[in-house]
Amino acid sequence: MRIAMVTDYYLPTLGGVQTVIKAHREALEYAGHEVFVFAPLAEQSSDPHIVRLPTARGFAPDGYPFTWTPSAAARTLHDDLRSREIDIVHVHTEMFAALAGFEAARALGIPVVQTMHGRIDVYTRSVLPLPSITTVLLAAMHRRRMSHDRSRIDPTAPYAATRMARRMWRLMVSQANHADHVIVPSAHFAAKLAAQGVQTPLTVLSNGLEDTVLEAVGAPTPRSLARGEELRVVWCGRLSPEKRPEVFVEAVSLVPGIRAEMFGDGVARRRVASATEAHADGRLIVHGAVPQSRVLEAMARAHVLVSSSLDFDNQPMVILEGIAAGLPVIVTDPDLAEMLPPGGGTITRTSDAEGLASAIRELRDDPARLLEMSSAAIAHRAGADSDPVTLRRRSTPARDGRRSR
Repeated sequence: MRIAMVTDYYLPTLGGVQTVIKAHREALEYAGHEVFVFAPLAEQSSDPHIVRLPTARGFAPDGYPFTWTPSAAARTLHDDLRSREIDIVHVHTEMFAALAGFEAARALGIPVVQTMHGRIDVYTRSVLPLPSITTVLLAAMHRRRMSHDRSRIDPTAPYAATRMARRMWRLMVSQANHADHVIVPSAHFAAKLAAQGVQTPLTVLSNGLEDTVLEAVGAPTPRSLARGEELRVVWCGRLSPEKRPEVFVEAVSLVPGIRAEMFGDGVARRRVASATEAHADGRLIVHGAVPQSRVLEAMARAHVLVSSSLDFDNQPMVILEGIAAGLPVIVTDPDLAEMLPPGGGTITRTSDAEGLASAIRELRDDPARLLEMSSAAIAHRAGADSDPVTLRRRSTPARDGRRSR
């Protein structure tokens, strides 16, 4: 098949969505399909299978190139989808590139698959300036190009308690209901989408890692901690409020005998840097945005991977990378427990810095448990590969939110 992936975020910018699309593309091409990626880019790509959509000049919210105008993007997609004889359009985001993908595919009669990567209700609340106003504008612009009549939001859900949250859930649900099929990487997010009225068939399908990442990781060895050795902890993600990087910084300050590294950039970079200088006593290095290879190298040196995100993430690629590298994983969000290998990860007792510090301290003080958890991660690392991305069905939630067998 000839597949068009349409996204508002792609390489060389960093992020989980970009990494997922790279993994999807590699897996599908390995299976014999031809894949084209359509995205806004700061400049043209030398890869003939990456097509630059019309991109705004001098406007890059959160550091990402921005598709503009939607009409110009739809025209570009319409012409390219037709000339390249595309069979399926696979949309990965909810902004203007995505809307243009739906519009062009609908005009040409091409089926659309939508992957729901994350909670834009949380993202917009955390990142957009004056979110109570800007989300109104964003939803209105979305609604002009795609009807929101197919959404019936349940306001009793705790994550939909505010008008702003319901506004973004209405956007997500409407877009999902305009697709022919929806892919969701986690059961917990799929259940929320079904509960909020998504009627399109849903498939829970792990993101998976591409073969090139697994090759770069190689064959990891179980992590051991010698007497007197500092526990090496790594954190990776967007430095943005919804990822709660300051919680990790504070947790590091509460646990002596550890050495930590952070990888990523974003709107909270300055606050994280200030918090690091004030509390981390030189035991934490913030590296900023780096290539994926640098993150994998850091994982190879580390003893444990930490995620401080709460009520936001779907299926973070960095956790899959950590498991593949043989790292025990500590998460503060109970929703992420479904992706932890048995015995290879732990959920903090509380989601605050004290709870995270306690979990890190326990591993620092129990080398035998650290070794056991690392061995368990290595034993289950095959579950992090990209085989599921070739569209092998794992489970489909029923419309009432329960998972069908």
